[in-house]
Amino acid sequence: MNSPETPARSAPTAIVAEDEPLLCEELAELLRSLWPQLEIVAMVADGVAALNAIDEHRPDVAFLDIHMPLLTGIEVARQIAGRCHVVFITSYDEHALEAFEAGAMDYVLKPPDAARLAATIQRLKTRLQQPPSDLSRALRDLVERAPGSPRYLQWINASRGTVVRLITVEEILYFQSDQKYTLVATAETEALIRKTIKELLKELDPTMFWQVHRSTIVNVHAIDSVLRDDQGNLKLRLRERPEAFPVSEPYHHLFKQM
Repeated sequence: MNSPETPARSAPTAIVAEDEPLLCEELAELLRSLWPQLEIVAMVADGVAALNAIDEHRPDVAFLDIHMPLLTGIEVARQIAGRCHVVFITSYDEHALEAFEAGAMDYVLKPPDAARLAATIQRLKTRLQQPPSDLSRALRDLVERAPGSPRYLQWINASRGTVVRLITVEEILYFQSDQKYTLVATAETEALIRKTIKELLKELDPTMFWQVHRSTIVNVHAIDSVLRDDQGNLKLRLRERPEAFPVSEPYHHLFKQM
C-alpha cells in the first residue's frame, strides 16, 4: 500500500522595506542569489507602505529598515506582532547589536554583506518551521539600549498674547502653518510658535504625528474619521475639534488602512 504523498510546501515569501533605493535593490538581489526559493512579493520605502504590503501579501518574512519614514521598522514590528518573522535592516555598530542578540532577533547590517546575510537566512529557514515569535519585550529592550535612538519633542513653548504656555505633545491635536508662525491647537486652546512645519517634522515622533498637507501636521491618535468625496478627495475630522482638514494627494496612502 502506497503512503500518501506529502503536500508540497509553498515557496517562502518576503517583503523588503528600505527607504534607500540602491540599498533596497542590493539587498533584494543578494536575497535572490543566496535564497533562490524565496519570493520577494513587495519592495517599499516607508513604514505605512510596509504595513499595507504585509496586509496584502501576508509574507512569511518582513525585512524592515529601522529608520524608515512615516513609521519606523520598530513601530511596524510592533503592529504586526506574531503575523510574520521580522529581520531588521540597520546601520547600528557592534555594541548596539547586543540588543538584537539579547532579544533573539535577526538583523542585516548596511551595506548588506553576503556572508552575514547567509547566516541570517539559515536562521530564518529554521524559524520558518515555527510560528513567529512575540517580540514585544525584545523591541522595548532594543529601543532602550540602542545608542543614537531618536529623542523627540516632549513639550513646546507656545505664546498666546503675552502668556507663554508649556504644552506637552500629547495634548496637541494639530499644527498648521501660516506665513510667519505655526498654530498649535489642543482640545481647549490655540497658540503660536515660530517653528516651521519642516522643522517640526524633524523633531516630532513620526509614529504619532503625520503630515497630511504641506501646511498641516495632525496627531494620529486624535483622528476621528476620514471622509472621501465623489472626486476621491480626502478630509480628516479630529476628535474634540470642529475643523475638517484636507489631505493632499501625496499623503492619501497613509489612510489606505482606515
